Amino acid sequence: QVQLVESGGGLVQPGGSLRLSCLASGSIFSIYIMGWYRQAPGKQRELVATITRDSSTYYVDSVKGRFTISRDNAKNTVYLQMNSLKPEDTAVYYCNTHPSSPYWGQGTQVTVSS
Repeated sequence: QVQLVESGGGLVQPGGSLRLSCLASGSIFSIYIMGWYRQAPGKQRELVATITRDSSTYYVDSVKGRFTISRDNAKNTVYLQMNSLKPEDTAVYYCNTHPSSPYWGQGTQVTVSS
């Protein structure tokens, strides 16, 4: 069974940083491209960043230069380092494969507010 467990969210002031983690079941992690997604209130879920097994990365324009995706294949974990956070980054953040599988975790809430 596929399991994705996100953690690391919280409340942070504009300009602050957070590091999200996602522990994925081995069957997914070793094969697929992994991605971070986010869903803000009243909006559709959107792709934020992806990383291949050999660590090639992609970022949506709105986070380029501020977010960094990385992975530790030995730990089946993917990370999202978020710097220079803005109020518009407020959302629930999820990890999944890319393209996404039907198996979504509970997500982790990121709130950027003064």
